[in-house]
Amino acid sequence: MTLTPEIRTIDDVLAEARRQLVRLSPVQAFEATRAGAVIVDIRPQHNRSVEGAVPGSLVVERNVLEWRFDPKSAARLPIASRDLTVVVMCNEGYTSSLAAAALQQLGVANATDMIGGFRAWRAAGLPITVDSYNLEIYA
Repeated sequence: MTLTPEIRTIDDVLAEARRQLVRLSPVQAFEATRAGAVIVDIRPQHNRSVEGAVPGSLVVERNVLEWRFDPKSAARLPIASRDLTVVVMCNEGYTSSLAAAALQQLGVANATDMIGGFRAWRAAGLPITVDSYNLEIYA
């Protein structure tokens, strides 16, 4: 007898990821940076160029995120730590939920994401920059 794997939708996967997270509003994410959290911008370069970025955020391409934040990875960032508070940010807060859940699976217990992503940050009137030369980019 062959068992058929359960077929799930992306909505199922997203809901499961979000059950693991204590998601932050943009204002809460801004306040968290004052306590040492790092906002990690996983948006494509085109979005950062057109829409701007969060000053002081780290730009880490989504396809290398886990390698940069796994403290045991040879490709890790110097700040990678299981205790680091990482707030993942995408455009609207969907991909960031999946990415933050993946970081939690690697043991980065304080990984979360930002509700509404960069667009909610901008709508809240929080600081943005259009000068990408001031960002730390880890691709």
